[in-house]
Amino acid sequence: MADPTLFITDIFSSNNSSHHTELYGEERLIVRRGQPFVIVLRLNSDSKDFKLGETSFTLIVETGPLPRKQSGTKFTFSLSDHTVDTEWSASAISNSPRNTVSVSISSSPNSPIGVYSLTVDQEGQKTSLGQFTLLFNAWCPGDAVYMRSEPERQEYVLAQHGQIYRGTCKRITGTPWNFGQFEQGILDICLKILDENPKFVSDADKDCSARRNPIYVSRVLSAMINSNDDRGVLTGEWVNFVGGVHPGLWIGSGDILRKWAKSGPVKYGQCWVFAAVACTVSRSLGIPCRVVTNFGSAHDGNANLVIENLYNEDGERIDSGDSIWNFHVWVDSWMTRPDLGSEYDGWQTSDPTPQETSDGVCCCGPASLRSIKEGELTKKYDAPFIFAEVNADVVDLVRQSNGEFVKFSGSTNSVGRFISTKAVGSDKRDDITHQYKYPEGSKEERKVYERAKHNNKLQQQGEVPGLHLKIKLSDNMMVGSDFEVYAVLTNNLMEARTCNLMFFAKAVSYNGRLGESCGFTSDKVTVPAGEERRVSLRLKYDSYGSVINSDRLIQLSAIAINKQTIDYHKAEKTIVLDAPEIKIKLMKEATVNKPVTAEMTLLNTLPEPLKDCSFTAEGVGLTDGKPITVKIEAVGPKQEARASVKFTPSSAGSSVLLVNFDSDKLRNIKSFINVVVKY
Repeated sequence: MADPTLFITDIFSSNNSSHHTELYGEERLIVRRGQPFVIVLRLNSDSKDFKLGETSFTLIVETGPLPRKQSGTKFTFSLSDHTVDTEWSASAISNSPRNTVSVSISSSPNSPIGVYSLTVDQEGQKTSLGQFTLLFNAWCPGDAVYMRSEPERQEYVLAQHGQIYRGTCKRITGTPWNFGQFEQGILDICLKILDENPKFVSDADKDCSARRNPIYVSRVLSAMINSNDDRGVLTGEWVNFVGGVHPGLWIGSGDILRKWAKSGPVKYGQCWVFAAVACTVSRSLGIPCRVVTNFGSAHDGNANLVIENLYNEDGERIDSGDSIWNFHVWVDSWMTRPDLGSEYDGWQTSDPTPQETSDGVCCCGPASLRSIKEGELTKKYDAPFIFAEVNADVVDLVRQSNGEFVKFSGSTNSVGRFISTKAVGSDKRDDITHQYKYPEGSKEERKVYERAKHNNKLQQQGEVPGLHLKIKLSDNMMVGSDFEVYAVLTNNLMEARTCNLMFFAKAVSYNGRLGESCGFTSDKVTVPAGEERRVSLRLKYDSYGSVINSDRLIQLSAIAINKQTIDYHKAEKTIVLDAPEIKIKLMKEATVNKPVTAEMTLLNTLPEPLKDCSFTAEGVGLTDGKPITVKIEAVGPKQEARASVKFTPSSAGSSVLLVNFDSDKLRNIKSFINVVVKY
């Protein structure tokens, strides 16, 4: 049986060194996920000899206040011959000296980060082995934050000092900053930030489970670094700094984080302070992170990707809600984006400065730099706002005396300039503008901007860029005629799309019950970017006449399939065929208690004769409360059915004469005429 005091002191230095956590400088186990670490178990003197490959026990690791296997916050595993790098596993690697056993434990590279408890279960007797902290692992290929380059890992995970660029695009100044992610107590404070976030408070189980995902963690940090919606770290202030520290006086993150841990939100921060603290927390948790400065940074208040500078006729500015900051600072974090696709992996922008809300909270991102550069603004999260920060157009408008605004100037290249971060391995400035946008004024840059505006408009309208399928109808769909209906494919993407389209027509009842088929066509369709293509289906009376019922309903269904992209689109529409009109004419003015005749005609629109034809008329105060039915002979194709009814109004005033036509093939055709009965 294992003794409760199982960790041997010298395992900390060896594990922490191999896991690149030795800089935390603490006598505790801090490891990175997806990578083995070693513990040493000291056995009781009265325990049976431990024999490699024969003796076994079970290990239990748990994180969060409500650990559950279903949530991925509790794992149970037994000793095996070797560890695997895709899941929690353990193997005994030595038992020398005799009363000790060295055990290698490997964690899943997809495990939630946080503080874990470790328990050994031997034949039902459980012994707590203590705790360890699990972090993201940029050195593990299976981890979502994996970086290939060792110099980049050194810079974006391990470097505790950096440069934050400020000033103007014509005078850029580097400001030194102490990130201090390995300072005493900072890691615990960073974990405390996660535990203070409202999502943890409302559902701790779900929140802890989601901490496996750096996308989720980055979004939580974006909200928690500012204090607008929660007990976040920093309070923003741009005018009055009474009662707090001027943002320009901070030189490092450690002091801010310790003040927050002690007494809550810290006064005050501005964009570079928010970003620097976010970088510290991200690196402390193991997410590669860099601080980025955007010169000429747009704040697009109405999400139209245009910064509108409004003036009155005296040249005075009018507040439009839009603005351009001399510079603005945010962070980029490195991770995969399985929610978007592998092409969007890499740097992701998050902005912890409270500007606009996202999902009701002051946070922004993470948004893939690929989506920003390519103008793919429907990609999560907050891509339109970030795109506008680096690539909005600027227009200058003057409000005339009649209230109308007239454009008098503008620029397409004043936003998003000299986007800067500290270079890897040196204090030099690295211009990364090309990672965010194509060269200013280039064809590619203008093309992306127009795409972004288009996608943004679609998004605001609730549409998603891609293929859109709908059904359009002919103007004339009279029962008995042959007519065309159309499946219309519209391509809102910037490249052509090809798909297989199938177009069906079936009779249907008003209650939705489908009948027999009355039309089908299929085709392979290529739709150029920004265009539409139609596939027509001709519905012939010979096909639908015998299967429709008196409701005259046909259900149209179009399906477009792109098997390569596994893209499916469907459009459905039920149509009602037009019926011929019953024409009603009173032969004289209606008078109380005097007979009057109404003539009724109907054109047989079918290409075949109608049999068992009849007209039925009825009206309150007109037909003595009873319907009057007149049967007529068969009506040939394209011929008129004619009949007349005689009735005697019983009361004066306004009334309505209702008429119904019936036959073997045309049924439930109705019309009416208003009748004013005089004395």
